[in-house]
Amino acid sequence: MFTNWLLKKFLKDDINYKDPGTRRSVGYLAGIVGVIVNILLTIVKITIGFLISSIGVVADGVNNLADSASSIVTLVGFRISGRPADKEHPYGHGRVEYISAMIVAFMVIIVGVQFIRSSIERIIEPKAVEFEIVTFSILVVSILFKVWLAIFNRDLGNRIDSKGLKATATDAMGDVLITSVVVVSILVSQFTTLPVDGVVGVIVSLFIIFAGYNLVKETMSPLIGEAPPEGMIQGIYEDIMKYRYITGAHDLIIHTYGAGRTMATIDVEFPASIDVITIHDVIDQAERDLGDKYDMTLVIHMDPLGPESEERYQLRQKVKRIIRADDRVHSIHDFHILEEGKEKTVEFHVVVTDGKLTGDRDYHGLKQELEKAVDDEIEGFGCRIILDIDFHGERENDI
Repeated sequence: MFTNWLLKKFLKDDINYKDPGTRRSVGYLAGIVGVIVNILLTIVKITIGFLISSIGVVADGVNNLADSASSIVTLVGFRISGRPADKEHPYGHGRVEYISAMIVAFMVIIVGVQFIRSSIERIIEPKAVEFEIVTFSILVVSILFKVWLAIFNRDLGNRIDSKGLKATATDAMGDVLITSVVVVSILVSQFTTLPVDGVVGVIVSLFIIFAGYNLVKETMSPLIGEAPPEGMIQGIYEDIMKYRYITGAHDLIIHTYGAGRTMATIDVEFPASIDVITIHDVIDQAERDLGDKYDMTLVIHMDPLGPESEERYQLRQKVKRIIRADDRVHSIHDFHILEEGKEKTVEFHVVVTDGKLTGDRDYHGLKQELEKAVDDEIEGFGCRIILDIDFHGERENDI
């Protein structure tokens, strides 16, 4: 309820989480709240840590200071990622959000490494940790603040589908565990002379490093370019086949440049006998409909299927038999007979199952093998093959 109240106060108007402006404002809200909460926790924990001589509490406080810096980076990231496209960045600045999350991750790792050193020094030269009920109670309350902050960020992250905010929520839950371990160590240290504080400091530092490592993994994939959800791929292929005159679809490619900035291209097959104006109208309608449905800019390329003849049919069937004899081949499409002077060439795409090829050598080797196999069995025709890798399941009609 408090989250909804904050959103209404901060955004005021009706909330459309797909709107870029609203999304940016939600990111600002998360960043501002994160900065305020983490700075308060930093001041409180570092003060308590020095008062009771606990390296674990100080490390926990500095971890919150890193979280404050992370929230500031989140604010900057949303600010920059919300900029419109320009000459240098025609697809917008949406991936800056991922970069900001990556910066947060490395900051977390650096803090963890630094405190491992400090904690080891405390193990070598231990100091007694003082116990005071007031300071102990404040640390317990700080755990509740972090639990709320984790829930808050995860809620906002889900609403605007932000990997950065979801990563921040995960980090906050890690902080809850860290502070809980610190609190337990303070209690245990009252009953033993062992360097519990230093050991806990090492444990806390390892948790910090592990959290940073997970953040790196989560943000690296969208930066490199990750595969879209399988449900989206399947849905686009199924939906596009519902349009009149479309007889096949293949080569779907989806690019994401940040939330709400997705572009896709796909090849669709039409009979060559359909006039160009009709085909253009069908494509325009499909681009609008599917673009709105999947929140993307969709570009459809038309592949006309040549008129069928007995020669073309028999040749295609023979080529198909030769090509499909190789178990690495998934399917073929875009079969054409090209005539250049007295020379005839068959040209077509071969779809290869993902995982069957391990590198460029295999890629070019398979291409040469298949072209040679066709050349050896079909007289009077050259062969030109274009290899496509099937990463997420092609849906084209195998000709």
